[in-house]
Amino acid sequence: MSMTIDEKLGIDKFHVDEGYAHIEVNKGASESDIKLLTRACPAGLYKYSEGVLTFDYAGCFECGTCKVLSADRVVKKWSFPKGSFGVEYRHG
Repeated sequence: MSMTIDEKLGIDKFHVDEGYAHIEVNKGASESDIKLLTRACPAGLYKYSEGVLTFDYAGCFECGTCKVLSADRVVKKWSFPKGSFGVEYRHG
């Protein structure tokens, strides 16, 4: 029996370091740059509504898509989480 991508992602675990945000964003970035990240982030962490960017690093897949696409326009800082924190893929 095969699993859907949502089912596979649903069993992943995220070990969040509440004291260290491994990604920091510029909430004053241009609307076009922000909208690009809202469409590109596979985890859906970037939300833009009524001119306001909201972001939560807690469900990050650590893929680097936002780092590559933002070219320091939206993402001010990007690094991998500290050891023993971050995503733990649990299937395949």
